[in-house]
Amino acid sequence: MLESLERLLAKGNDNALLRFGLGKGHLDAGDAARAVEHLERCVGFDPGYSAAWKLLGKAYLAQRNPEAARRAWQQGLAAAQTHGDKQAEKEMAVFLKKLDKQAPPA
Repeated sequence: MLESLERLLAKGNDNALLRFGLGKGHLDAGDAARAVEHLERCVGFDPGYSAAWKLLGKAYLAQRNPEAARRAWQQGLAAAQTHGDKQAEKEMAVFLKKLDKQAPPA
């Protein structure tokens, strides 16, 4: 599946949905760096794409970058609230709470 999505991209097809698919595919394959690259482009195309923000946070966390994950989830939470995406809103709120529990006290 990733190969066919990469071919579409190579042909010049570039949009939020394609980048989301590539980001998810790379994240599922364990390549968080490539996932971040594609998911950042995805939210660049569509800043309101709450599912992409959610995955972007997960990709950053997989790279051991909790602050970048926090920023992504905060932006995703705002996007989800704006678009009425209650499920994504709940999930990212939980992810942020988990990060807060893991953070060392200041």
